[in-house]
Amino acid sequence: MPLINRAHEMQQHVAEWRRHLHENPEILYDVHETSRFVAEKLRAFGCDTVETGIGQTGVVGIIRGRHGDGPVLGFRADMDALPITEESGKPWTSKTPGKMHACGHDGHTAMLLGAAQHLADTRNFKGSIAVIFQPAEEGGAGARAMIDDGMMDRFAIREVYGMHNAPGLPLGEFATRKGSIMAATNEFEITVTGRSGHAAKPQSAIDPVLIAAHIIIALQSIVSRETDPLKALVVSVTQLNGGDASNVIPDRVKLGGTVRTLVPEIRELAKKRVTEIAEATASVFGGKADVVYHDGYPVTYNHDRETDFAVGIAQSIVGAAAVSSDMPPVMGAEDFSYMLESRPGAFVFIGNGDTPALHNSAYDFNDDAIPYGISYWVSLAETALAA
Repeated sequence: MPLINRAHEMQQHVAEWRRHLHENPEILYDVHETSRFVAEKLRAFGCDTVETGIGQTGVVGIIRGRHGDGPVLGFRADMDALPITEESGKPWTSKTPGKMHACGHDGHTAMLLGAAQHLADTRNFKGSIAVIFQPAEEGGAGARAMIDDGMMDRFAIREVYGMHNAPGLPLGEFATRKGSIMAATNEFEITVTGRSGHAAKPQSAIDPVLIAAHIIIALQSIVSRETDPLKALVVSVTQLNGGDASNVIPDRVKLGGTVRTLVPEIRELAKKRVTEIAEATASVFGGKADVVYHDGYPVTYNHDRETDFAVGIAQSIVGAAAVSSDMPPVMGAEDFSYMLESRPGAFVFIGNGDTPALHNSAYDFNDDAIPYGISYWVSLAETALAA
Protein backbone atom coordinates (compact mmCIF):
# COMPACT_ATOMS: atom_id res chain seq x y z
CA MET A 1 0.00 0.00 0.00
CA PRO A 2 1.90 3.13 -1.17
CA LEU A 3 1.36 6.70 0.02
CA ILE A 4 -2.41 7.05 -0.11
CA ASN A 5 -3.89 9.62 -2.47
CA ARG A 6 -6.26 11.02 0.12
CA ALA A 7 -3.36 11.82 2.43
CA HIS A 8 -2.16 14.33 -0.17
CA GLU A 9 -5.68 15.69 -0.56
CA MET A 10 -5.98 16.13 3.21
CA GLN A 11 -2.61 17.80 3.68
CA GLN A 12 -3.80 21.40 3.49
CA HIS A 13 -6.60 21.20 6.03
CA VAL A 14 -4.54 18.98 8.35
CA ALA A 15 -1.76 21.58 8.11
CA GLU A 16 -4.30 24.23 9.08
CA TRP A 17 -5.17 22.22 12.20
CA ARG A 18 -1.48 21.86 12.96
CA ARG A 19 -0.83 25.58 12.61
CA HIS A 20 -3.79 26.41 14.82
CA LEU A 21 -2.34 24.14 17.50
CA HIS A 22 1.09 25.67 16.97
CA GLU A 23 -0.28 29.16 17.55
CA ASN A 24 -1.96 28.05 20.78
CA PRO A 25 0.52 25.90 22.70
CA GLU A 26 -0.26 24.48 26.12
CA ILE A 27 2.06 22.90 28.69
CA LEU A 28 2.04 19.51 30.44
CA TYR A 29 -1.46 18.61 31.72
CA ASP A 30 -2.83 22.10 31.09
CA VAL A 31 -3.89 21.21 27.55
CA HIS A 32 -7.59 21.91 28.00
CA GLU A 33 -8.11 23.85 24.76
CA THR A 34 -6.03 21.36 22.78
CA SER A 35 -8.02 18.45 24.22
CA ARG A 36 -11.27 20.24 23.44
CA PHE A 37 -10.13 20.85 19.85
CA VAL A 38 -9.19 17.17 19.44
CA ALA A 39 -12.42 15.86 20.96
CA GLU A 40 -14.55 18.13 18.76
CA LYS A 41 -12.77 16.88 15.65
CA LEU A 42 -13.16 13.23 16.65
CA ARG A 43 -16.88 13.69 17.27
CA ALA A 44 -17.27 15.49 13.94
CA PHE A 45 -15.54 12.59 12.19
CA GLY A 46 -18.13 10.20 13.63
CA CYS A 47 -15.92 8.24 16.01
CA ASP A 48 -17.98 5.62 17.83
CA THR A 49 -16.69 6.67 21.23
CA VAL A 50 -14.88 9.82 22.37
CA GLU A 51 -13.70 9.86 25.96
CA THR A 52 -12.06 12.90 27.57
CA GLY A 53 -10.36 13.48 30.91
CA ILE A 54 -8.29 10.30 30.78
CA GLY A 55 -5.07 10.85 32.70
CA GLN A 56 -6.45 14.31 33.58
CA THR A 57 -6.65 15.80 30.08
CA GLY A 58 -6.08 12.93 27.64
CA VAL A 59 -8.53 12.02 24.88
CA VAL A 60 -9.29 8.61 23.35
CA GLY A 61 -11.42 8.04 20.27
CA ILE A 62 -12.63 4.57 19.21
CA ILE A 63 -13.21 3.83 15.53
CA ARG A 64 -14.85 0.47 14.79
CA GLY A 65 -14.23 -1.26 11.49
CA ARG A 66 -17.07 -2.22 9.20
CA HIS A 67 -16.05 -5.88 8.96
CA GLY A 68 -16.97 -7.19 12.40
CA ASP A 69 -15.32 -7.76 15.74
CA GLY A 70 -11.57 -7.98 16.18
CA PRO A 71 -8.70 -6.70 18.32
CA VAL A 72 -8.13 -3.08 19.32
CA LEU A 73 -4.92 -1.32 18.31
CA GLY A 74 -3.82 1.91 19.99
CA PHE A 75 -2.21 4.77 18.04
CA ARG A 76 -0.74 7.52 20.21
CA ALA A 77 0.06 11.21 19.64
CA ASP A 78 1.32 13.65 22.28
CA MET A 79 -0.29 17.10 22.62
CA ASP A 80 1.81 19.25 24.98
CA ALA A 81 4.25 22.03 24.14
CA LEU A 82 7.40 23.33 25.84
CA PRO A 83 8.25 26.38 28.00
CA ILE A 84 10.34 28.03 25.26
CA THR A 85 10.00 31.43 23.61
CA GLU A 86 9.58 30.88 19.88
CA GLU A 87 11.99 32.41 17.36
CA SER A 88 10.95 30.54 14.20
CA GLY A 89 9.61 33.62 12.42
CA LYS A 90 6.73 31.60 10.96
CA PRO A 91 3.36 33.28 10.28
CA TRP A 92 1.83 30.80 12.75
CA THR A 93 4.28 31.61 15.57
CA SER A 94 3.05 30.96 19.10
CA LYS A 95 0.66 33.59 20.44
CA THR A 96 1.61 32.73 24.02
CA PRO A 97 4.93 34.19 25.20
CA GLY A 98 7.21 31.60 26.74
CA LYS A 99 5.41 28.60 25.25
CA MET A 100 5.91 26.89 21.89
CA HIS A 101 5.57 23.59 20.07
CA ALA A 102 9.30 23.02 19.81
CA CYS A 103 9.07 19.22 19.60
CA GLY A 104 6.43 18.76 16.90
CA HIS A 105 3.62 17.48 19.07
CA ASP A 106 1.31 19.77 17.09
CA GLY A 107 2.30 17.80 14.00
CA HIS A 108 1.87 14.44 15.73
CA THR A 109 -1.63 15.42 16.88
CA ALA A 110 -2.64 16.77 13.47
CA MET A 111 -1.38 13.68 11.59
CA LEU A 112 -3.26 11.31 13.89
CA LEU A 113 -6.39 13.44 13.55
CA GLY A 114 -6.04 13.20 9.78
CA ALA A 115 -5.70 9.44 9.99
CA ALA A 116 -8.70 9.26 12.32
CA GLN A 117 -10.83 11.19 9.84
CA HIS A 118 -9.88 8.83 7.01
CA LEU A 119 -10.38 5.69 9.10
CA ALA A 120 -13.75 6.90 10.37
CA ASP A 121 -14.85 7.57 6.79
CA THR A 122 -13.65 4.27 5.29
CA ARG A 123 -13.64 1.74 8.19
CA ASN A 124 -11.92 -0.77 5.93
CA PHE A 125 -10.74 -3.07 8.71
CA LYS A 126 -11.94 -5.71 11.18
CA GLY A 127 -11.68 -4.68 14.80
CA SER A 128 -11.15 -1.21 16.26
CA ILE A 129 -8.61 1.58 16.39
CA ALA A 130 -8.10 3.60 19.56
CA VAL A 131 -6.61 7.00 18.72
CA ILE A 132 -4.85 8.21 21.87
CA PHE A 133 -4.08 11.89 22.41
CA GLN A 134 -1.82 12.24 25.42
CA PRO A 135 -0.93 15.22 27.64
CA ALA A 136 2.32 15.86 29.51
CA GLU A 137 4.91 13.92 27.53
CA GLU A 138 7.49 16.63 28.23
CA GLY A 139 8.38 15.59 31.75
CA GLY A 140 4.93 14.95 33.21
CA ALA A 141 4.55 11.23 32.45
CA GLY A 142 1.17 11.69 30.82
CA ALA A 143 1.37 8.22 29.29
CA ARG A 144 1.64 6.67 32.74
CA ALA A 145 -1.26 8.82 33.96
CA MET A 146 -3.50 7.53 31.15
CA ILE A 147 -2.48 3.92 31.87
CA ASP A 148 -3.07 4.42 35.61
CA ASP A 149 -6.52 5.74 34.71
CA GLY A 150 -7.31 2.34 33.20
CA MET A 151 -7.04 3.25 29.52
CA MET A 152 -5.53 -0.01 28.27
CA ASP A 153 -8.07 -2.24 29.99
CA ARG A 154 -11.05 0.06 29.50
CA PHE A 155 -10.63 0.01 25.74
CA ALA A 156 -9.15 -3.52 25.54
CA ILE A 157 -6.08 -2.27 23.67
CA ARG A 158 -3.97 -5.21 22.49
CA GLU A 159 -1.03 -3.42 20.85
CA VAL A 160 0.15 0.19 20.85
CA TYR A 161 2.14 2.24 18.34
CA GLY A 162 3.78 5.66 18.49
CA MET A 163 5.51 8.06 16.10
CA HIS A 164 7.84 11.05 16.49
CA ASN A 165 9.26 13.43 13.93
CA ALA A 166 13.04 13.56 13.49
CA PRO A 167 14.86 16.67 12.22
CA GLY A 168 17.82 15.58 10.11
CA LEU A 169 16.04 12.45 8.87
CA PRO A 170 15.08 13.20 5.25
CA LEU A 171 11.47 13.89 4.42
CA GLY A 172 9.74 10.71 3.30
CA GLU A 173 11.95 8.40 5.38
CA PHE A 174 11.29 6.35 8.52
CA ALA A 175 13.67 4.93 11.14
CA THR A 176 13.34 2.56 14.06
CA ARG A 177 14.97 -0.45 15.72
CA LYS A 178 14.08 -3.47 17.83
CA GLY A 179 14.81 -3.30 21.53
CA SER A 180 16.03 -0.16 23.27
CA ILE A 181 15.36 2.79 20.96
CA MET A 182 15.33 5.64 23.52
CA ALA A 183 17.00 5.97 26.89
CA ALA A 184 15.80 5.78 30.46
CA THR A 185 16.23 9.07 32.27
CA ASN A 186 17.10 9.88 35.87
CA GLU A 187 17.84 13.17 37.58
CA PHE A 188 20.01 13.95 40.58
CA GLU A 189 20.40 16.84 42.99
CA ILE A 190 23.53 17.04 45.13
CA THR A 191 23.86 19.51 48.00
CA VAL A 192 27.49 19.95 49.03
CA THR A 193 27.95 21.45 52.49
CA GLY A 194 31.22 22.89 53.73
CA ARG A 195 32.08 25.78 56.08
CA SER A 196 31.95 29.37 54.96
CA GLY A 197 34.81 31.81 55.41
CA HIS A 198 36.78 34.65 53.89
CA ALA A 199 38.05 33.89 50.39
CA ALA A 200 41.46 35.27 51.40
CA LYS A 201 41.74 32.66 54.19
CA PRO A 202 40.67 29.37 52.54
CA GLN A 203 42.54 27.36 55.17
CA SER A 204 39.93 28.44 57.71
CA ALA A 205 37.01 27.23 55.61
CA ILE A 206 35.83 24.04 53.93
CA ASP A 207 35.24 25.03 50.34
CA PRO A 208 32.10 23.42 48.84
CA VAL A 209 32.89 24.96 45.45
CA LEU A 210 36.15 23.02 45.27
CA ILE A 211 34.39 19.86 46.48
CA ALA A 212 31.69 20.32 43.82
CA ALA A 213 34.35 20.65 41.13
CA HIS A 214 35.94 17.37 42.18
CA ILE A 215 32.54 15.66 42.25
CA ILE A 216 31.75 16.84 38.72
CA ILE A 217 34.99 15.39 37.39
CA ALA A 218 34.73 12.18 39.44
CA LEU A 219 31.22 11.45 38.18
CA GLN A 220 32.61 11.07 34.66
CA SER A 221 34.62 8.06 35.82
CA ILE A 222 31.34 6.12 35.96
CA VAL A 223 31.18 6.42 32.17
CA SER A 224 34.86 6.15 31.32
CA ARG A 225 36.06 3.57 33.83
CA GLU A 226 33.12 1.64 35.31
CA THR A 227 30.85 0.96 32.35
CA ASP A 228 31.20 -1.38 29.39
CA PRO A 229 31.80 1.00 26.46
CA LEU A 230 29.30 -1.02 24.41
CA LYS A 231 26.54 -0.21 26.93
CA ALA A 232 25.64 3.43 26.56
CA LEU A 233 25.64 5.77 29.56
CA VAL A 234 25.45 9.55 29.79
CA VAL A 235 26.12 11.44 33.04
CA SER A 236 25.72 15.20 32.61
CA VAL A 237 25.98 17.81 35.35
CA THR A 238 23.86 20.68 34.07
CA GLN A 239 23.48 22.92 37.12
CA LEU A 240 25.95 24.43 39.59
CA ASN A 241 24.66 27.04 42.00
CA GLY A 242 26.25 28.59 45.07
CA GLY A 243 27.81 31.68 46.54
CA ASP A 244 26.81 35.35 46.49
CA ALA A 245 30.06 37.28 46.72
CA SER A 246 33.51 37.01 45.16
CA ASN A 247 35.27 37.30 48.53
CA VAL A 248 33.19 34.77 50.48
CA ILE A 249 33.52 30.99 50.45
CA PRO A 250 29.90 29.83 50.79
CA ASP A 251 28.47 27.26 53.16
CA ARG A 252 26.95 25.13 50.41
CA VAL A 253 26.75 24.52 46.69
CA LYS A 254 24.06 22.68 44.75
CA LEU A 255 24.62 20.48 41.70
CA GLY A 256 22.02 19.02 39.37
CA GLY A 257 22.08 16.81 36.33
CA THR A 258 20.77 13.87 34.38
CA VAL A 259 21.69 10.23 33.78
CA ARG A 260 20.68 8.40 30.58
CA THR A 261 20.93 4.63 30.09
CA LEU A 262 19.70 1.89 27.75
CA VAL A 263 19.89 -1.23 29.93
CA PRO A 264 18.58 -1.80 33.49
CA GLU A 265 21.85 -2.95 35.06
CA ILE A 266 23.67 0.20 33.94
CA ARG A 267 20.79 2.32 35.22
CA GLU A 268 21.16 0.71 38.67
CA LEU A 269 24.96 1.00 38.60
CA ALA A 270 24.81 4.72 37.78
CA LYS A 271 22.27 5.39 40.54
CA LYS A 272 24.47 3.62 43.10
CA ARG A 273 27.73 5.21 41.99
CA VAL A 274 26.49 8.81 41.70
CA THR A 275 25.55 8.68 45.37
CA GLU A 276 28.70 6.87 46.50
CA ILE A 277 31.08 9.12 44.56
CA ALA A 278 29.44 12.35 45.72
CA GLU A 279 29.40 11.33 49.37
CA ALA A 280 32.94 9.93 49.40
CA THR A 281 34.46 12.86 47.52
CA ALA A 282 32.88 15.39 49.87
CA SER A 283 34.10 13.42 52.87
CA VAL A 284 37.70 13.40 51.61
CA PHE A 285 37.71 17.22 51.67
CA GLY A 286 35.97 17.47 55.06
CA GLY A 287 32.55 18.31 53.68
CA LYS A 288 29.26 16.52 53.22
CA ALA A 289 27.16 15.64 50.17
CA ASP A 290 23.43 14.90 50.30
CA VAL A 291 22.12 13.21 47.15
CA VAL A 292 18.51 13.10 45.98
CA TYR A 293 18.01 10.78 43.00
CA HIS A 294 14.83 10.80 40.92
CA ASP A 295 13.76 7.94 38.64
CA GLY A 296 12.39 9.28 35.35
CA TYR A 297 11.04 7.61 32.24
CA PRO A 298 12.07 3.98 31.62
CA VAL A 299 13.77 2.77 28.45
CA THR A 300 11.58 2.95 25.35
CA TYR A 301 11.74 -0.69 24.29
CA ASN A 302 10.36 -1.83 20.93
CA HIS A 303 8.95 -5.35 20.74
CA ASP A 304 10.33 -7.58 18.00
CA ARG A 305 7.21 -8.70 16.15
CA GLU A 306 5.52 -5.31 16.26
CA THR A 307 8.71 -3.55 15.12
CA ASP A 308 9.04 -5.90 12.15
CA PHE A 309 5.43 -5.17 11.30
CA ALA A 310 5.91 -1.38 11.59
CA VAL A 311 9.01 -1.56 9.38
CA GLY A 312 7.05 -3.49 6.76
CA ILE A 313 4.28 -0.88 6.79
CA ALA A 314 6.76 1.97 6.37
CA GLN A 315 8.51 0.10 3.54
CA SER A 316 5.19 -0.43 1.78
CA ILE A 317 4.66 3.35 1.80
CA VAL A 318 8.09 4.76 0.91
CA GLY A 319 10.13 1.74 -0.22
CA ALA A 320 12.73 -0.34 1.59
CA ALA A 321 15.58 2.06 0.83
CA ALA A 322 13.82 4.85 2.74
CA VAL A 323 13.34 2.87 5.95
CA SER A 324 16.10 2.22 8.49
CA SER A 325 15.29 -0.78 10.67
CA ASP A 326 18.48 -0.60 12.77
CA MET A 327 18.94 3.05 13.63
CA PRO A 328 21.29 3.92 16.51
CA PRO A 329 19.51 4.33 19.85
CA VAL A 330 18.67 7.88 20.93
CA MET A 331 19.77 8.99 24.40
CA GLY A 332 16.77 11.27 24.76
CA ALA A 333 13.79 9.90 26.68
CA GLU A 334 10.14 9.36 25.76
CA ASP A 335 7.22 8.46 28.01
CA PHE A 336 5.69 6.23 25.34
CA SER A 337 7.99 3.81 27.17
CA TYR A 338 5.23 3.30 29.74
CA MET A 339 2.78 2.24 27.04
CA LEU A 340 5.34 -0.22 25.65
CA GLU A 341 5.76 -1.66 29.14
CA SER A 342 2.00 -2.10 29.33
CA ARG A 343 1.41 -3.54 25.84
CA PRO A 344 3.52 -4.83 22.94
CA GLY A 345 4.15 -2.29 20.21
CA ALA A 346 6.66 -0.14 18.39
CA PHE A 347 7.85 3.46 18.21
CA VAL A 348 9.08 4.91 14.91
CA PHE A 349 10.65 8.16 13.72
CA ILE A 350 9.39 10.01 10.66
CA GLY A 351 11.61 12.38 8.71
CA ASN A 352 11.18 16.11 9.31
CA GLY A 353 13.89 17.05 6.80
CA ASP A 354 16.64 19.62 7.23
CA THR A 355 15.10 21.69 10.03
CA PRO A 356 16.30 23.09 13.36
CA ALA A 357 16.60 20.50 16.11
CA LEU A 358 13.90 19.51 18.55
CA HIS A 359 13.60 21.79 21.60
CA ASN A 360 15.18 24.62 19.57
CA SER A 361 13.44 28.01 19.58
CA ALA A 362 13.65 28.11 15.76
CA TYR A 363 12.11 24.65 15.25
CA ASP A 364 8.89 24.10 13.30
CA PHE A 365 7.18 20.88 12.25
CA ASN A 366 7.44 20.22 8.50
CA ASP A 367 3.92 20.09 7.06
CA ASP A 368 5.21 18.17 4.05
CA ALA A 369 5.58 15.18 6.40
CA ILE A 370 1.81 15.06 6.94
CA PRO A 371 0.90 12.72 4.02
CA TYR A 372 3.57 10.26 5.13
CA GLY A 373 2.33 10.21 8.71
CA ILE A 374 -1.32 9.80 7.73
CA SER A 375 -0.44 7.02 5.26
CA TYR A 376 1.57 5.20 7.93
CA TRP A 377 -1.30 5.20 10.43
CA VAL A 378 -3.94 4.22 7.87
CA SER A 379 -1.81 1.46 6.37
CA LEU A 380 -0.96 0.14 9.84
CA ALA A 381 -4.65 -0.10 10.74
CA GLU A 382 -5.86 -1.61 7.48
CA THR A 383 -3.03 -4.16 7.29
CA ALA A 384 -3.01 -5.24 10.95
CA LEU A 385 -6.79 -5.54 11.00
CA ALA A 386 -7.30 -6.76 7.43
CA ALA A 387 -10.86 -7.89 6.82
